[in-house]
Amino acid sequence: AYGEAFITTFRTFISPLELIQKLSHRYTVYHCQMNDAKQKAAKESFSLLVRVVNDLTTPDLSERLLVILMNFDYQLVSAGHLTMAKLLRVKLIEKALIYKQKASLTVQTLSSRALVAQPPTLLDLKSAEIAEQMTLLDAELFQKIEIPEVLIWAQEQCEERSPNLTRFTEHFNKMSYWARTQILSQNDAKDREKHVIKFIKIMKHLRKINNYNSYLALLSALDSAPIRRLEWHKTITEGLKEYCALIDSSSSFRAYRQALAETNPPCIPYIGLVLQDLTFVHIGNPDLLPDGATNFSKRWQQYHIVVNMKRFKKGSYPFKKNERIIGFFDNFEYYLDEDAMWQISETIKPRGSRKTNVN
Repeated sequence: AYGEAFITTFRTFISPLELIQKLSHRYTVYHCQMNDAKQKAAKESFSLLVRVVNDLTTPDLSERLLVILMNFDYQLVSAGHLTMAKLLRVKLIEKALIYKQKASLTVQTLSSRALVAQPPTLLDLKSAEIAEQMTLLDAELFQKIEIPEVLIWAQEQCEERSPNLTRFTEHFNKMSYWARTQILSQNDAKDREKHVIKFIKIMKHLRKINNYNSYLALLSALDSAPIRRLEWHKTITEGLKEYCALIDSSSSFRAYRQALAETNPPCIPYIGLVLQDLTFVHIGNPDLLPDGATNFSKRWQQYHIVVNMKRFKKGSYPFKKNERIIGFFDNFEYYLDEDAMWQISETIKPRGSRKTNVN
């Protein structure tokens, strides 16, 4: 468990390049000594170095890091340690190919737009199928998130070092604004109500298939101020209260945490709470102890926050892509900005007018 926690969190106190330099140096110094304890330390250093190289993510890779590894591999070959050199070389080639792809990477959309003669409307599509397709898009992005990205974000909020996490959170925000736009774009009050009811049905299916990410994106849309202030049927307002209870922030999101603890993969968690917990741990605990040593208790807490995320990344959903629905989503690119939403909301219900629930 200590090893897992170290591999997961070391980037919070040392860079991958620095760690590789230290481990290769430690191996070189100890392997030259005939003492059994030193020889054991050298082997352990090499084993950890290989594990670190294996777990390197795309943002970790640089030309300098690859050159250092190549030189160390050449050092192993020169010393006659061919088995070890071969083991490291296999991992090095894997990472060099990823680095090469990174250099020539072009931004790709999540999916192609479906070419349909008459695009469907939200009400034309089945709620369960919409939930499944939302989940496939979420899962595609979620699986690409590297755990180090999440830990680094809690410290630095650096988009460049957390590219997959950034895309995932942007997707969440776009989906939420898209859902708000779908509702507010309806001119008739009954049509707006039908769309709200439709999103509630979709959320019900998202909850069943453990997609808390899209669930929360839609809930944040329905509970947003421009929509919440409008007049809705009592069954809608009461139903939303029940859905909001899952993510109630009182008692530190106890209901949601309990639900997550009882959930088996596949599951897509709400990433916002993971980032919030990691940020609290980072701010509330020093990086170093009074004697200058690394505060590993802090990293132990960080590890236990992300361990569920690692568990959920092992699962996969059995759904098949439906290009008609994917095309309807259009990557959630079409949505109104905040000012436009407020303008529509105030046109429907001017400020100062009394809010009443429709019975």
